[in-house]
Amino acid sequence: MNFAPKLDTTRSETALFLIAVLAALYAVSQFLRNSIGVIANDLARELDLTATQTGLLSSAFFFAFAAVQIPIGILIDRYGPKRTMLATAVLTVAGTILFALAPSALMLIAARALMGLGCSTFFMAPLVIYARRFPPERFAGLTSLQMGLANIGTLVATAPLAASAATFGWRDSFLAVAVLTVVILVAIVWIVPRDSGSDRPKETWAAAFRGVAAALKVPSFWPVFFMHLTTYGCFASVIGLWGGPWLSDVHGADLGMRGNILLLGATAQICGMFLWGAMDRFWGSYKKPVLIGSTATILLLSVLVLAPLDRTSATLWFPLFGLCVAYTPILTSHGKSLFPATLTGRGITLMNIGTMGGAFLSQSVTGILIDLVGRSEQGLYRPEGYRLVFAALAGWLLLSLVFYVRAIDPHPSSHAYKA
Repeated sequence: MNFAPKLDTTRSETALFLIAVLAALYAVSQFLRNSIGVIANDLARELDLTATQTGLLSSAFFFAFAAVQIPIGILIDRYGPKRTMLATAVLTVAGTILFALAPSALMLIAARALMGLGCSTFFMAPLVIYARRFPPERFAGLTSLQMGLANIGTLVATAPLAASAATFGWRDSFLAVAVLTVVILVAIVWIVPRDSGSDRPKETWAAAFRGVAAALKVPSFWPVFFMHLTTYGCFASVIGLWGGPWLSDVHGADLGMRGNILLLGATAQICGMFLWGAMDRFWGSYKKPVLIGSTATILLLSVLVLAPLDRTSATLWFPLFGLCVAYTPILTSHGKSLFPATLTGRGITLMNIGTMGGAFLSQSVTGILIDLVGRSEQGLYRPEGYRLVFAALAGWLLLSLVFYVRAIDPHPSSHAYKA
């Protein structure tokens, strides 16, 4: 993708409005992708969903999102980030409305897929806008700001969504999100500058896909890719899907309590992203923080497999998990560092496919695992099913870690890389 900077003389107030509306749109994506966990039991009860259907329902968003990343990147370069983002956002609104009105599991899953397609531009398109309109030295800070502000959507998908669902119902809550998204889109139309035709690259579709093939051959691509495949999948499967049902079925937590406990985990993850984000400079390495964070995550998941927790211990477990699994900024930096400047855009896109595709795989497969164990006489999913889920997540992350150890560490301070 083309990240050629173009300096802008826009006043600082206008720049703040620009960043605010773009971050707000990405926050919608973060909310939608994480919104199933807290209401999963309510959806299953109302529409008689199996665990497999619940897993597929949540993961459909990630599948659709990941499936279109490469063509979306090319479309952003060819037709401009604003046009592409607005076009896909229409799908987000349609998917959210369809989800709120869906009478069956099939319609819910289709709606989630439509949401994923719509949200597929909400991160990459703003990055291109920042790269073209701000000095290059501000790009990293703007990227962090985009991610940090957007995580408000993750927080809203926990306790606030639980409170809204309890008061107004989950269907009306999602209709309200659709209306809010339309308001944000109107703001984007007015605030975000028009795409400039002069910024479009001359690269053909064939050349663009040859660049993708070249990125796949970069040294250490696959070890880092597999860590992307499993790391976010752990977070999305626990906080975004099965954490809420586990608290309900195993610990008897009601909707409000589930939302509050998941809020602790999501808040800790956001704080952890800022903490881990500075660890590469502290350690002089990309790999060391990732190795530490992933090992701690595996150990925490193993605790849920081997040591049954009471409700108080479970409440403490979630923020610890959110803090440890938040090493994704370092992993993202490691992935970006592997690629030459000419392949950076496509390299980041491929890593993002791993992130979102991994969430799809982990959520869909874990739903099947829970159904294999079955329900108790009370109609609840058995504790053994949840332990199997946590064991599978820990095992997949451990397997990726075995491959990741072999990756090169191109950090500027890495002695191994210099050697």
